Amino acid sequence: MGGHKGRQLASKWVKTEALLSHIDIAPHIPPTKRFTAENLRSMLDAHHMVVVKPVVGAGGHGVIKVTKRSRGSKSASGAESYAFTYYAQTKRFASFAALIGALNKKRKGRAYLIQKGIDLATVDGRPIDYRVKYVKTEKGWVYRAIVGRIAKPGLFVTNLCRGGTLVKSAFGISRSISPAEVAEKKSKMRELTVLSTGVLEKKYPGIGQLGFDYGIDKQGKIWIFEVNTRPQ
Repeated sequence: MGGHKGRQLASKWVKTEALLSHIDIAPHIPPTKRFTAENLRSMLDAHHMVVVKPVVGAGGHGVIKVTKRSRGSKSASGAESYAFTYYAQTKRFASFAALIGALNKKRKGRAYLIQKGIDLATVDGRPIDYRVKYVKTEKGWVYRAIVGRIAKPGLFVTNLCRGGTLVKSAFGISRSISPAEVAEKKSKMRELTVLSTGVLEKKYPGIGQLGFDYGIDKQGKIWIFEVNTRPQ
C-alpha cells in the first residue's frame, strides 16, 4: 500500500474511543467527553482548563481553550467566572450560561469534544507539541517524520498553518524539558505510536497513514491529543 493512500477516519471521537480501550495507551489520553453543557460544567469543575474542538476538523480551526476561575480568585466579584480563547482573542463571561451561549455560536451546530487542558512544556514561553507521521508501505509501517511544532507567540495552538514553527524533535525536547531526556521521550512516542497503530488497524482495517499529535507537559508526561488519518 502506498503511504499516500488508505482508509480515512474523520471522527476524532471514534479514534479516541478505540485508543482508550487499550490499558497501556489510555493513561496517555487526556480525559475526553462529548460536548454538552453538563459535560463542560463537570470538566471545568474537575480541571479548570479544557480544550473544546470539532469532532471533525483540522488545522486548529475551531479549537477553543476554556477556563474557569473559582470563588476566591481575583475575579471582581469573588464569584466564578469563565473565559475562552480562540486564536489570540480572549473573551470573559460572568456566568456559565453566557459562556455556553457564546460557545454554541462558535460551534454553529457542529459536534465538538471536550478534552482536559494540558499545561504543555514551552520553548521561550511558547507551547510546543510533536507530530509523528507513520505510514504503511510494502515493507510495513515506517516513520516519515518526528518533529516539534512551537506555537506562534500569543497562540496556544501549534499548527503550522496558524504560524507555528517547525523544529527538530530533539531540539524541542532539549529546550523545553532537558537534553538528557531526548532519547527517552522519543522512544516513548515511538512505543505509543506502534501500540496505537496496532489498535486502530485492528479496529479499522485499511488505514495507511497516521499523524499522531503528542504533547509533553511541564512534568514530562507524554500525552496523545489526537490521531489523523490524513496528516498534513
